[in-house]
Amino acid sequence: MHGRFPGGLGAVKSADAAKITATPVQLLAAASLCVALAASIMAWPRVGSLLLLFVQVGFLVIVAWRLLTVIVSLRHRAAPIAAASTVAPLPRYSIVVALYDEAAILPHLVERLANLDYPPELLDGYLALEAHDQATINAARALALPDWLHVLVVPPGVPTTKPRALNHALSVARGDLLTVYDAEDDPDPLQLREAAARFAVEDGELVCLQAPLRIRRLHKGRDTSPFLDRQFAAEYAALFEITLPAMARMGLPFPLGGTSNHFRVSALRALGGWDAWNVTEDADLGFRIWRRGWRLGVLGRPTYETPPGDLVHWLPQRTRWLKGYMQTLLVHTRSAAGMGWRGWTAMTLTLGAGLASAGLHALSIAWVSAFLLMTLMTGQLLATPWLGLGVLLCGASAAILTTAIGARRAGAPFSPWDMLVAPFYWSLLSLAFVHAFVRLIAEPHRWDKTAHRPDIAREESAQFLEPLVADAGRAAA
Repeated sequence: MHGRFPGGLGAVKSADAAKITATPVQLLAAASLCVALAASIMAWPRVGSLLLLFVQVGFLVIVAWRLLTVIVSLRHRAAPIAAASTVAPLPRYSIVVALYDEAAILPHLVERLANLDYPPELLDGYLALEAHDQATINAARALALPDWLHVLVVPPGVPTTKPRALNHALSVARGDLLTVYDAEDDPDPLQLREAAARFAVEDGELVCLQAPLRIRRLHKGRDTSPFLDRQFAAEYAALFEITLPAMARMGLPFPLGGTSNHFRVSALRALGGWDAWNVTEDADLGFRIWRRGWRLGVLGRPTYETPPGDLVHWLPQRTRWLKGYMQTLLVHTRSAAGMGWRGWTAMTLTLGAGLASAGLHALSIAWVSAFLLMTLMTGQLLATPWLGLGVLLCGASAAILTTAIGARRAGAPFSPWDMLVAPFYWSLLSLAFVHAFVRLIAEPHRWDKTAHRPDIAREESAQFLEPLVADAGRAAA
């Protein structure tokens, strides 16, 4: 059963929404498991060894999974569709951008949306703005917007999250198809046409297409970290160039990116829209689609984004992502209906593995460092840890291989030096994991906003917009 939050569609059934972080049954199960493990280790020391063996087997499973995605993705390179000549007539397309405190970047966003190659009379766009964000509202109303792009003020209410704003826009959208963009996005001008063509030739069970997200601002700036920028770009490349295409090829569900998702509006409304209480509503929605028996796919034409920048911006964003993954796992483990073994496998290898890796990275690197230090100090090779060390090295090698191949496909730099320092980036994920766990308990629904830089947007518009327009013109011709 689905109902309405103030201002739009939204899932309100407690079993399907992150409004409840954990049910009493889940809390009792988690506490019982912790007590049972502690008691078992104290009573039978070998249980600790068996637990370590279990973790090592898990690492090897992830290694095998990474290699499988590389192989499968080689067979599934989505070919961008140059024109929509195969779609007659073109469907009406709704475009939604949920914004908060984005007055400075609005002109650049509008410029990029106006560059989309789609008949204006078939576009139905909304800048969904919070009622208390008067600065952004004033900036939007002062701009010369395309006729199809409207300022939509979201009525006051709770929670004040992006998915709640998207739900309000969904309740008034007039399109047959709908896509979501973020403030800093620069989508390929032909992305809407490609999505429309894909939906036209696929059956009705394909209800969502994810465009690849690519990071492109990688040169040094005063307020950005080259190390974080390059690692973030390569990480994105591994996800959007390898993992998601492979999962789409295998017919598995996957967590959506927070932007450039393209939906059949009828299916999105049937799902009740986004869960307004989940801070990674995109990850949650991917698995809700699967539970209804529908499929997800990927596109070839990308959306370009900027990295969050230095640690003070990167950490809140990654904390929110990991907190949302925790929310999504808690929500979807309350019921087995509609998941099946393939759904559980996909969730375990994406959300579960992502959380486990983030939690263990720093500990693993600290353990390896301590082992190597003791070996150097004693001058002897210690025999016991070599199996664990080998497993960790296999995992790191598989991760670096996947990232390097993804970066090459996306055109992102990932040099031997980047490979060497990647474990230090992984260690920062452990810091974000700890933050996310604490925030899940203290502030489960607080939305940590990612700041966007208008000076970067201005520079990118000048540097990249002209080539994209020229490419779109050649493709259409």
